[in-house]
Amino acid sequence: MLVIILAAALWGLGALMGTPRNLRWMMIALLILAAVGIQLVFPDGHPLRAATGGSAALWLIVVGIAAVVWGYGRLIAGLRKRTGVDDSGKAPAPKQGSFSGTELDRYARHIVLREVGGAGQKALKNAKVLVVGAGGLGAPVLQYLGAAGVGTIGVIDNDTVENTNLHRQVIHKDAAIGMAKVFSAQREMTAQNPFITVRPYNRTLDDTIAEELFADYDMVLDGTDNFDTRYLVNATCVAAGIPMISGALSQWEGQISVFDPAHGAPCYRCIFPQAPAPHLAPSCAEAGVIGPLPGVIGAMMAMEAIKIITGAGAPLRGQMMIYDALYGENRSIRIAPRADCPVCTSVRRL
Repeated sequence: MLVIILAAALWGLGALMGTPRNLRWMMIALLILAAVGIQLVFPDGHPLRAATGGSAALWLIVVGIAAVVWGYGRLIAGLRKRTGVDDSGKAPAPKQGSFSGTELDRYARHIVLREVGGAGQKALKNAKVLVVGAGGLGAPVLQYLGAAGVGTIGVIDNDTVENTNLHRQVIHKDAAIGMAKVFSAQREMTAQNPFITVRPYNRTLDDTIAEELFADYDMVLDGTDNFDTRYLVNATCVAAGIPMISGALSQWEGQISVFDPAHGAPCYRCIFPQAPAPHLAPSCAEAGVIGPLPGVIGAMMAMEAIKIITGAGAPLRGQMMIYDALYGENRSIRIAPRADCPVCTSVRRL
């Protein structure tokens, strides 16, 4: 009791005198060490030993617990420092690779995942991802990449929001009908996560801009619905040495794969060397598509991007996943590079 009373008195007097907390804790630590010293130096029955507990064991336990608490506090402070928050809990102005306190709270469920952690979330923040198309597949891709904290997201599309889009392109709202899709998507993404940068490109992707545009990004997610654009995206990604994550839809079925010759996987042209006849690959407008299907495949595309950025798990390189929504079936098939592929043979790393 004597030591507790003295510790309380030291803390209270220190607070009244404006003594810094660190110094007050130091004085209490010295008091406890003095109590341990008394137990070790003075003989049994000495009044000071009796007044300070009568045994060194009690104070050694207290010191041990205090050391554990202090060590845990230092560990937490170190983790906070690594993620951009100082020991006082004050968040500095956000900068590349660091997080404000609000961001730490926002991404907490990512950070506690062993496969992501603080390093993975930093990688997401520093990543630059380009999404081609802001329609059925682009909508969920953009929403989930933005929500996940991908720092810079480009989106290119020359289309405007139409009423017929809204049953599946859920990033766009009724009030956005007639607005360019890239600006509608940008508005919704930044409203959901103001800590990201969205770069809208309201134009058609063609070979006059593709190379320069792709050079500023780490990967490309292709959500288009025509083979000409897919072939252009594929060729440009192969030349730039970056992954292409591709999804496709038809009525009740969707497919997804990661085309990445730089890591031994085939490119898109390896698997689809020629565009099929138009009647064999009708558009969504012609054949129809069930509303939630783009959300399923688009979310898978976003997941593959997050896995590649963070290094978690095994991306769908060399695999194509096919999802049949009508019968609730998934199947995965192996796909391999073609030795005679005119696009990726010279750059492939086997």
